[in-house]
Amino acid sequence: MQMAKQLPIQIFSAQLLRPVLSTGDAAWSFIILPKNVSESLPRRGRTTVNVAINGHAFQSTLEPDGKLSHWLEIDEAHSVAAAVRIGEIATIEITALPQEPEPELPSDLREALDANPEARAVWDDTTPIARLDWIHWIVSAKQAKTRVKRINEACDKLASGQRRVCCFDPSGFYSKAFSAPKVAQ
Repeated sequence: MQMAKQLPIQIFSAQLLRPVLSTGDAAWSFIILPKNVSESLPRRGRTTVNVAINGHAFQSTLEPDGKLSHWLEIDEAHSVAAAVRIGEIATIEITALPQEPEPELPSDLREALDANPEARAVWDDTTPIARLDWIHWIVSAKQAKTRVKRINEACDKLASGQRRVCCFDPSGFYSKAFSAPKVAQ
């Protein structure tokens, strides 16, 4: 019986930051991971991790910041449970999961895959990381028409046997498709 690989725990301190929002107050905060912590993770794109903030543990997905690092969104419930507010410094522990969990399939993509058995067969035969990258490419579209176009393209490419999304930079470093939120002053 093979044991799961134990990945290292990264411990660091970080300030909870308030994002700039176009309207209303932020009910959430975020941190930007130090470069050395991000570099220890298995990938530059979205990565699911176990997190503990001041001892309060939960699972979350780190987002790429477009600078070959990651950022973590912290909802209000987690900051309250960790007894830390925006502007304060918290002790953060992060451990990457040994295997990326199955990503949640958006309903519009699910419907398109269900309508295309060839695409669905290739989708089901890919890895969770490949599926995560397809989903990330689709949901990163800024306009609804672009999202629809990407879903159609994904189904066409999958149906033709393409298992990975081509020419998509999941880190945002080359395409600048992803970035951490801007910090409110």
